[in-house]
Amino acid sequence: MSAPIDLQATFIPNDGEFFRVKLALEIAIDEVVNEPGCIRYELTEANEDKLVLTEQWASEEHLDMHSKGIAVQDLNESLSALLAEPVKLERL
Repeated sequence: MSAPIDLQATFIPNDGEFFRVKLALEIAIDEVVNEPGCIRYELTEANEDKLVLTEQWASEEHLDMHSKGIAVQDLNESLSALLAEPVKLERL
């Protein structure tokens, strides 16, 4: 059995857009936590300068399904005009 995959996604909101970014992430979190293979999907840091989402997936296959899923598509669409820079996704 493969080890879980740990990720951290960092979101840098445009000036004045913190609350809209946070709301979009909270909506996505509510959907994603029920996806197969999701072990952890939560905001671990949220301030005016950045929001950090910590993820853990049971396998590469689950992460791949998540990455192609409707929740991620909806989130990317919601955030398209709200972020100062592209999302930084790091494997931990």
